[in-house]
Amino acid sequence: MGPIKAALSLIPSYRRSGSNIAYQELPSHDISNANSPLVESPIMSDSWRKGISVPRRRLGSIFRTSPRRLATITFAVFVTLVLFAGGSFRARDYYVERTKAAERIPYHWEAYPRLSGFYNGVRSLVKYSDWVPEQQVVSTDKIEAHKEPPFDPILVNPYPDFGSDEYLKEHHPAQTCYVDDNEKYPAPDVFAYPGIPAGMAAPHWGSYESIGTAPDRCFERFGRFGPYGYSYKSSEGGLGLSKDSAHSGVDKIQEKFTKVDYRNVNWGKAQKTCFEKNRKRFEVGNDAKKTVKRSAYVLRTWTGYKYTDIQLLTLRAMINELSLKSGGEYDVHFLVHVKDNSIPIWESEEVYNKTLRESVPEEFWDMTTLWSEDLMRRFYPGPFPEEDNLENDSKSDIYGVYRSAHFAIQWFAQQHQEYEFFWNWEMDLRYTGHYYEFHNGISNWAAEQPRKLLWERSSRFWIPGIHGSWDQFSKLVERETAERNEVPVWGPIEFPTSGLGMLPFPNDTAPPRTIEEDKYQWGVGEDADLIVFDPLFDPAKTNWVFRKDVSGYDTSLETPPRRAAIITVARLSRRLLNTMHEETYQKHHSMFPEMWPPSVALHHGYKAAYAPHPVYFDRKWPLDVMDKIFNYPSAPHESPFGWGEHNMQGGSFYYNAGFSGALWRRWLGAKENGDGGKRKEESRSGRMCLRGMLYHPIKTESVEN
Repeated sequence: MGPIKAALSLIPSYRRSGSNIAYQELPSHDISNANSPLVESPIMSDSWRKGISVPRRRLGSIFRTSPRRLATITFAVFVTLVLFAGGSFRARDYYVERTKAAERIPYHWEAYPRLSGFYNGVRSLVKYSDWVPEQQVVSTDKIEAHKEPPFDPILVNPYPDFGSDEYLKEHHPAQTCYVDDNEKYPAPDVFAYPGIPAGMAAPHWGSYESIGTAPDRCFERFGRFGPYGYSYKSSEGGLGLSKDSAHSGVDKIQEKFTKVDYRNVNWGKAQKTCFEKNRKRFEVGNDAKKTVKRSAYVLRTWTGYKYTDIQLLTLRAMINELSLKSGGEYDVHFLVHVKDNSIPIWESEEVYNKTLRESVPEEFWDMTTLWSEDLMRRFYPGPFPEEDNLENDSKSDIYGVYRSAHFAIQWFAQQHQEYEFFWNWEMDLRYTGHYYEFHNGISNWAAEQPRKLLWERSSRFWIPGIHGSWDQFSKLVERETAERNEVPVWGPIEFPTSGLGMLPFPNDTAPPRTIEEDKYQWGVGEDADLIVFDPLFDPAKTNWVFRKDVSGYDTSLETPPRRAAIITVARLSRRLLNTMHEETYQKHHSMFPEMWPPSVALHHGYKAAYAPHPVYFDRKWPLDVMDKIFNYPSAPHESPFGWGEHNMQGGSFYYNAGFSGALWRRWLGAKENGDGGKRKEESRSGRMCLRGMLYHPIKTESVEN
């Protein structure tokens, strides 16, 4: 590789996928709200929102283009030169040189062999104890495909045994909740298979056991979404999406659930009724019963968003599994961004209701809240002078959702202090497993983490295949922190300020002892204030493009210490959101959305954790190489959160993870890259069956038709 190519290879926007498997192109700039209305930003465009890559760096505009456009430009240049040079050899030589200059430089990870075990189906299931991960398979024997699934589907019930003596000794009883007003349809169950497809790949980082989710079962589309209308006709109240699907073993699933007529369901009313029936569980009483903490599950959507029948399945699953089946522990909310600031939603109830009903399906009307950027201007009047901003790389307005998506969730939390926690959830996330099991598992895991070195552990990717167990990984972080003479985070952070200064630190975030004296005691059993799904990294150690978008602090002083987690999905505590609100309202402080909650948590000594949920890659990475690239980048520009972000493209979870959408659509039964679909599934081992996996971003969804 010549020196010019070597230099260009550092610029992700210069590269283009040369694989014979082409993933849907995704955004090439750091932004978590990958499917949101960020049209006011100069680096956004209609093509980006349709899933076409748009460069985030100025050099990218020189080197990135589509193959078709490249061919057109090249041909035009060639013809022009021929016309001017009369067909001379100089024109031909110039064309050859330009073609060579545009030659694609493959990424290193494209040389790794692809993993195919994801696509093994329900007729290849094996017991978890007999499962050998694809990464460890040495035999070339074909996967055994039975005529039917070798195991029967089972009910998935991750909830406490609400009727047990043990539960009732400490809690008030949970009352059954229903989908409909007439209480004809109890909140439905979902089903999975008690096994894993033979040769299924193992996650590259994170684990099921650590976050309290079952590692020994998999979900296919009939058991997962059939109870929400996937597999029965619209005349029966379903969505009728399964008619062109492979059906092996489906009868045993269908006979396990009652078909709910969803045509007249009012989910908001069902949620409210469920809460009222279970209100006693959540109120502090005079008895010794424990109070159950409640959470708001906030879906960040916007006017003009297209709700497809396929996404209705996911939304119904969220509401049923988190709210109704739990006896009201969660409330799901739609927080809708009204993009047209000229609509006075705060002045007229009629205008508000009209806008709401035009923006979400009727079944969700009674669980929807509207907001607009103009409303945020009124709620946070500032001022936010430009001279107090360190670097506005996006050149966007601070009130725009692109730079301040957190304003709306802060505002929402101020209106809903009845919730202890708020899940900030994006519309382009999907999950194959059970929502309650996943969210409660992560919450419980985070509560059990000691505070000592938690920020340091949360800044890295845990790769079990090379780091061993979570305890071994924790000891590794402790040893390396000491060897590097790094000063661990221990309680609130003090740094130079001027002007309006800082809010006082909460009394209960001061460490009870020195970090040397602490034996991993402090924080155990304490709910986390912030749970994120990617590492909490230090932006100052990367070339992440928005690392300096810091507002309201004295720019003549040292930049405040910061942390960030790419993709703004997170669980935030009420007290963290209240502090974020006060920092913004009183002190006029703010940062880029991925940076703001982690940085406020860092400054005020709140408990924050990166949850090690399972993440998969489409290739067999050498784990020592993966560890070096993701955990030990040799320079800021090589960080996976900077120009090294291309390493995430083959993953199941990141803002630019192309594999994520491809795998999700295949799981739904659609054809992708010329593979999959009913005929392929029937000729191989049946419908795909995957363990719980969090997917982001999902730009399009489809089933075979």
